[in-house]
Order: sequence, then structure tokens, then C-alpha cells
Amino acid sequence: MRLSLRELAVAYRAPAGGSLPALGPISFDVAAQEFVCVVGPSGCGKSTLIRVLAGLAPASTGAALCDGELIEGPMPRIAVMFQDANLMPWRTVLDNIALPLEIAGMARAARYKIVRKLLPQLHLERFEQAYPAELSGGMAQRVALGRAIVQNPRVWLLDEPFGALDALTRERLSLELLRLRQRYTQTIIMVTHDISEAVFLADRVIVLSRRPGQLVADISVGLPRPRSSDMLYQRDFLQLTKRVRASIEELGN
Repeated sequence: MRLSLRELAVAYRAPAGGSLPALGPISFDVAAQEFVCVVGPSGCGKSTLIRVLAGLAPASTGAALCDGELIEGPMPRIAVMFQDANLMPWRTVLDNIALPLEIAGMARAARYKIVRKLLPQLHLERFEQAYPAELSGGMAQRVALGRAIVQNPRVWLLDEPFGALDALTRERLSLELLRLRQRYTQTIIMVTHDISEAVFLADRVIVLSRRPGQLVADISVGLPRPRSSDMLYQRDFLQLTKRVRASIEELGN
């Protein structure tokens, strides 16, 4: 599915009155099955962008569209995942992932059948009866990812999904995300502070300015797929990360 931003801007009400610009105006398109990472300084509106695309926050001006349809609220075809896994502590892995299907009214047997087919793809098949307190951080994020994709959405919106994890776990989950993406071929927008992660995962890297975030660079990543961790040390990869970093550093401190 294609995502489009048309002169999108978001402003929040300031405590002392008036408005506080948070994002935009910004315009860009994401093609069907494209993987785009968004980077930029803290507070530049990256998470606001995800919330608008997810239908969780309104645009102040301009528009966000999915296949030409105005995004005015949550859409079943669009799934969102945040940095905090937000798992329900009293529900097992199986029941946490199955939650969207349960909310949709699917019978228990049917939803369990779907989730059990998904668990091996997340490397969680041995943990379906485990509770969140028994999981590592990486496992909890895989559960959250499973919950986001269990309904086979056409768009994945990922807001710093691995931001709270250590570097090795983050790298491993990035590889798993690429493997899942190859299987499902969804359109993905992912927010990250990690430049190397952005280049490793994406087809394009979009750099936002300081608040209110505006597009300052749109960098194509021409690295071949499938990708492996060996690429992290190759010249082409390092040149791309240098280019993205330079775009951010030009914004100043």
C-alpha cells in the first residue's frame, strides 16, 4: 500500500496559550512494499508522524493518505508498534499476540490456530504459555511485533521498536525484521535514532530537521537484498551512514 503526506503539519496547544508546532509542513510518498526509515534530532516530530499515519493523532493542516484514502482514524490495514512492548502481564505470549483477533471477534480456536502458525516465525514457539515477566527484552519485542502483524496488515509503522535493547539484541532483531519483511512484503515506515540501523534496514532514509520536523534529506539506500550483518563493515554501507550522519550534523546542535 502507498502512503502519502501532503503538506502535513501538526501543532499542539501550548500550556500558556497559542500553539506549539511539532511537525511539518512535510510532503513525501512511500511506495507499496517500500521500507523507509525516518531519522532526525530528538523532539523533531518523528513519533508524531507515526501517530498521524496510524490514525491516532489528527493533522492540523495538510493530509496523510493510504492508497489515496484520507487517514482520519485507525485502519485495520495499518499496524503500529512502539518502543514499549506494552504487553498485558496477565496474558500469556499466545494470548498477547492473539489480542487483536480477539477484539475483532474471532473464536478462540481460530485465533489460536493463526497465532501458533506465526510463533515459529518469531522464534517463540516454545514460549506460548510464558508470561511477559518471564521474557527477555528481545522476546517481549518479538511478542509485540507478532501482535502488530497477526492480522496481516498491509502497512507496518514502527516507532523505535528496538530502542530500549542492547546492541547485540537490536542487531539480531533487525535481521529478524528483515526476514519477516521478505516473507510478508509489507510497506514499512520505521523511526529510529540509530543511523546504522536505518541504513541497514531501509530502501530510503528520510532525515527530518529540528522541530517542527521538515524533510531535509531523502537518501536512497542502494544496498542489495537480502542483507546480512557482514554489510555493516563494507565500504558502501559506511559511506551511506556517513552521508546520513552529515545530513543530521548540518542541522547543528
